[in-house]
Amino acid sequence: MRLDELDRHIVARLLQDGRASYAQIGDKVGLSAPAVKRRVDRLRADGVINGFSAVVDPAALGWTTEAFIEIFCTGATSPEEISSSVRVHPEVVAAYTISGDASALVHVRARDIQHLEQVLERLRREDNITATKTSIVLSRLIGRPTDAPSPEPVTGQ
Repeated sequence: MRLDELDRHIVARLLQDGRASYAQIGDKVGLSAPAVKRRVDRLRADGVINGFSAVVDPAALGWTTEAFIEIFCTGATSPEEISSSVRVHPEVVAAYTISGDASALVHVRARDIQHLEQVLERLRREDNITATKTSIVLSRLIGRPTDAPSPEPVTGQ
């Protein structure tokens, strides 16, 4: 689905504040609350908006250590097989197939370094994982609360 300018502004507002009312969004984008609701309903039906959720600071939950782990797999391991191997570990918050030498890149959150080491040991025990290379996050420079950037900068804030 192709988004028009109003859809982009509505999505940008929702990314900025997912709890904003249709009236608040309408005031910013120049539509009535019912018109915004109809557009949001259509965006949800079309799969553009997949849901709404709370964004919680992981450190507040005790998850203070973050790392990115390059996963190296045996032979021609499929993305589905890699996904099956890493999704069983609750500390894995995201996983991606990537170009380069590694088979995948895994984003992990743990309580501390000891917990991260335990996660690494468990990942390395997976049948199709032959090696890992870990980069520990020292500080987060940018942390957007979504998997996608805002479609466009929003003006008139």
